[in-house]
Amino acid sequence: MGERKTRQGVVVSDAMQKTRVVRIERVYRHPQYERVVRASKRLKAHDEANESRVGDRVLIEETRPLSKEKRWRIRKILSRAS
Repeated sequence: MGERKTRQGVVVSDAMQKTRVVRIERVYRHPQYERVVRASKRLKAHDEANESRVGDRVLIEETRPLSKEKRWRIRKILSRAS
């Protein structure tokens, strides 16, 4: 079986208990206009220990559905907010 999907992102909200909103940004070149485009998604991720804070850079991995919108889990905190 393959590895679980992982993404890097920045925590943008820690208002919920055991849940963080993580913004994932991807930068790509537009196929027709060749312009650099920045697109972002906001995903809800499970944080069992409530240890991440707004501004932290985190690694999240895909998991089974944990709630209505939560399908990701924070694997580790890569860097703390300054």
